[in-house]
Amino acid sequence: MTGTAPAPASLITVLGASGFVGSAVLRALASRPVRLRAVARGPSPAVRGPAELTVVTADLTDRTELAGAVAGADVVVHLLLGDGGWRAAESDPAAERVNVGVMRDLVDVLGVRGPGYDGGPPALVLYGGAASQVGVPPREPLDGSEPDRPRTAYDRQKLAAEQILLKATAEGRVRGIALRLPTVFGEGVAGGTGDRGVVSAMVRQALAGRPLTMWHDGTVRRDLVHVEDVADAFTAALDHPEALVGGRHLIGAGRGDALGDTFRLIARTVAERTGRRAVAVECVEPPAHAPVTDFRSVTIDSTPFRAATGWHPRISLPEGVRRTVDALARQQDEQH
Repeated sequence: MTGTAPAPASLITVLGASGFVGSAVLRALASRPVRLRAVARGPSPAVRGPAELTVVTADLTDRTELAGAVAGADVVVHLLLGDGGWRAAESDPAAERVNVGVMRDLVDVLGVRGPGYDGGPPALVLYGGAASQVGVPPREPLDGSEPDRPRTAYDRQKLAAEQILLKATAEGRVRGIALRLPTVFGEGVAGGTGDRGVVSAMVRQALAGRPLTMWHDGTVRRDLVHVEDVADAFTAALDHPEALVGGRHLIGAGRGDALGDTFRLIARTVAERTGRRAVAVECVEPPAHAPVTDFRSVTIDSTPFRAATGWHPRISLPEGVRRTVDALARQQDEQH
């Protein structure tokens, strides 16, 4: 790989291509003259572009099926996520197999060919981790130098997968890049999994005419980045691997959006879309299962990644919320 876009002969495999982030990354890569392999358990979203697309249905927890899915790949984008997200990781033993076991198998399968395979370098692996792997944020903004003290099973599993990848990179079996993602939101790609995060959840609440509830006073901040900008971060990493291989890199807008202000923005935007009065934004008692990290603010300094790649988020929070509201409102209209 060089510092430019992959040559037309490159084969890029996207694991988790039907997921919320995976489908957005797939769409971004489809605009390139590459061979593109979309891998998921269910149907992958329909995407258009000059890429030569192959769709593969596979259970990636099966090592044999995983090996077939990544055979011959120059690049593997790992965006697989266990069913149910972080909550499932607390109680479902199968989550560890997806969140950690697949990465363990992946580096083994890819590492078999070793350096110099067909005269080329080891496969490049781009992994979608989470900024929350750090645990309770020790300061703002996070810059990637903080020690990791994950507080949830999900974050421990994501950290374990990242460590497996970076260890395999140090051993020369793969060339791994870990991108730690912020709170991602936005409209989903048609045919892909929709956003199950806090922004879309509140949009659905507002469209249903129900008040938006917070577990705190609304001053808690999140680094909110639209899914299209996150997809662009993956393509930027693909274009500039030399400066990134072997490291973990934080992706963020750097704004630190207060959730109270964000929820009120959602309420106003839904009101403008529907012509109804804006729903209320209320504080409620948190549930017993709420992790301590839900009550701590997160702002991310992604300066090193931006300097290495030229990436920066382009979609503002108001525009991203409007797009999300429009998409979910259209979906609601179609269902009814």
